[in-house]
Amino acid sequence: MIKAGLILGAVMLVLGIGGSLLSPLCVPCLAVIAGVGAGYLAGVFDKPLTSGGGAKVGAIAGAIGGAGALLGQIIGGILNSMLVDPQTVIDMLEQLGLPAAYDSSFVQLSQIGGGICFGLLDIVLMAGLGALGGILWQQIAGKNTNSN
Repeated sequence: MIKAGLILGAVMLVLGIGGSLLSPLCVPCLAVIAGVGAGYLAGVFDKPLTSGGGAKVGAIAGAIGGAGALLGQIIGGILNSMLVDPQTVIDMLEQLGLPAAYDSSFVQLSQIGGGICFGLLDIVLMAGLGALGGILWQQIAGKNTNSN
């Protein structure tokens, strides 16, 4: 489970940085697929004997991968706050009809804070869907390994 979590954590670190440069909303969408993948991969590596065991190793692997996504979102949020001009964000908010009584420091803090909040969501998503991936592995491939 640790091996699968670290593999997906490294992948999500890179995808988290890249996705956060576009929008922090992109990474939770990737976390859905990566969470199931982490759980399934944990099943492949650990070969749990029951569905409950598959869910457990999948959830742990997904949470470890989610930590990589959190770190990627934090780094991406920091890069986003350094690369995007806060006045551009304020102008965009005004065009959308949202109140734009923000100063530049608030915009930069919200870019980083948004990355942290969505990164925490990534951990929860990946852990839950990692459990699903572990159960899927048990139902698809794990039944064949139990009949020995």
